[in-house]
Amino acid sequence: MNHTAKLFSLIFFGLFSNGLSLKAQVINIYHKGWIDFNKNGKMDVFEDPAQPVEKRVANLLSQMNVDEKTCQMATLYGYKRVLKDSLPTPEWKTEIWKDGIANIDEQLNGVINGPERYYTNNLTYPYSNHAAAINQIQKWFVEETRLGIPVDFTNEGVHGLNHDRATPLPAPISIGSTWNRDLVFQAAQIEGAEAKALGYTNIYAPILDVSRDPRWGRVVETYSEDPYLISELGIQMVKGIQSEGVASTLKHFAVYSVPKGGRDGNARTDPHVAPRELQEMYLYPFKKVIEQ
Repeated sequence: MNHTAKLFSLIFFGLFSNGLSLKAQVINIYHKGWIDFNKNGKMDVFEDPAQPVEKRVANLLSQMNVDEKTCQMATLYGYKRVLKDSLPTPEWKTEIWKDGIANIDEQLNGVINGPERYYTNNLTYPYSNHAAAINQIQKWFVEETRLGIPVDFTNEGVHGLNHDRATPLPAPISIGSTWNRDLVFQAAQIEGAEAKALGYTNIYAPILDVSRDPRWGRVVETYSEDPYLISELGIQMVKGIQSEGVASTLKHFAVYSVPKGGRDGNARTDPHVAPRELQEMYLYPFKKVIEQ
């Protein structure tokens, strides 16, 4: 063995004997004020917090390939629904989300379908364990995907956060019957605070569908048949959730609640709507809430 090779061997095995990987020695993506998400050793425009959002988005898009863009259009339903793992595994490097994913929905919420529950190594509760698990998953996406795009951790919030240990709220049709803006705002704050504590970043609420056909199976999830009432309560729901630092996603844009003959099930909806109805009734709540 020549001197160069011997020196390299000593350095290489010395790193590993100290419990440090060669990768960790060469690449450090965490810097003061910014993260080297694409791991190229320099601050790109999309990694620079001082740059305008529009420029950061354009720069990131310019670096994405087709697979990465496609994955940012997809939802991965969480553990026990689609995702088979509660935490990252080595096999994730061969899964579709190796190129990233837009969001993981209902991850570790302790709910499968209806009243069915599950518990996983104390990851659903207490809240601190749940948040730590979410952070561990986020760390994988930042460090193990090419561009390190963080995941949006979403959850339903139709009548309280959809989590086994969250505060249940009345069905939206009951909330609508209160006509009480202040009470709705308070309920939304509770939902937002619990989501924040658990590590979720985005809540699917409020539902702004205008329900005019009682045969439709999801009328119970709507505030009422009145676009004005729906708008007023929807505004309070959004303000309450987002006051806790969590995003609010409006549902179900745009004429989801206009099923032909009230048909639901696998068809979900088959909207037949006239242009004037669309603009003046069904889009009205979305317009008013977004304007706030």
